[in-house]
Amino acid sequence: MSYLNRHTGYPQDLLSTRSVIKKNNYCLIEPDGIVKNTVPGYHNCDVTILGSPELGASFVDYLVTLHEGGYNDGIGGEGLEVFLYVLRGSVEAKIGNEAFALKEGWYIFAPESQLISFTGQADSQLFVYKRRYDRLEGYEAERVVGNVNDLEWVDYEGMTHCQIKDLLPAANNLGFDMNFHILRFAPGASHGYIETHIQEHGMYFLSGKAMYRLDDDWVPVKKGDYVFLDAYCPQACYGVGNEEDLTYLYSKDCNRDAKI
Repeated sequence: MSYLNRHTGYPQDLLSTRSVIKKNNYCLIEPDGIVKNTVPGYHNCDVTILGSPELGASFVDYLVTLHEGGYNDGIGGEGLEVFLYVLRGSVEAKIGNEAFALKEGWYIFAPESQLISFTGQADSQLFVYKRRYDRLEGYEAERVVGNVNDLEWVDYEGMTHCQIKDLLPAANNLGFDMNFHILRFAPGASHGYIETHIQEHGMYFLSGKAMYRLDDDWVPVKKGDYVFLDAYCPQACYGVGNEEDLTYLYSKDCNRDAKI
């Protein structure tokens, strides 16, 4: 029951949810049950704030669905970096006077203090991320526009049935303090070990199903779910089912030392 599937009103069964919220640790937010948030700057758009500092995140993630004439005035500026990924449909994104036609699978990154605005077709859907840039003297990030279909899958830590795409050129580039990736697991494939690290993740599941280890819990997840992982939360997953690969888009902070 949610605005996404247009199923509202009285339920046919008892109220239930798969969502799990453990602030400053992890959360799973399933699409049934999310609500619309009124966010200044978005017009003729349904907006849901997913990850946020209220959960313990250092960033904010949004799910944005456009209606006819939907647009945004500008995201970012004042030291914020912004990443926008087209889940479906098409939008025109602008940074300053430069315009970019983006369709499903396209993405754009704007470094700190550069505003991204957009307008798009009805029923287009976006995943939007913003974070305060962690400056490092002598380095800066640059604008990136890309299409995931132009990127090659790379075996993840040597595992053929688990592969990754890096969407930003953050490896060995200290100008970037974060990256976005897409991970793909064939049914039955898994991480090589349960990972525990200082980095946070905000994850949006694009296809498939999995059993995901979040802290001490094994949690079922599937296409359309959102997961936030705080620093040092143990995590790993198995792809399950027999229909399609598990894929998910996720952010990861990088290239910076811990602060004391």
